[in-house]
Amino acid sequence: MYVCSCFGVTEAQVKKHADAGACTPRQIASACKAGTDCGGCVRRIQALLGRGDCPRRELLDQRPEPVAASVTRPVLSDAA
Repeated sequence: MYVCSCFGVTEAQVKKHADAGACTPRQIASACKAGTDCGGCVRRIQALLGRGDCPRRELLDQRPEPVAASVTRPVLSDAA
């Protein structure tokens, strides 16, 4: 069954790339272009990838949360 009709990529091809180490839709896109044209297949690719065993995914999940930059504002005095 086709996953990406824009580039003729099948479920079997996506699974083959996943077995070879592609863990994200972006990595699948790099391997076979699926998801890079209209984007209609990206959710299907995500579903095929699931949350299976992927060493790279573990690294991605361990990234620290971004720290929000603090904003300083000048103090206004009432004595003007």
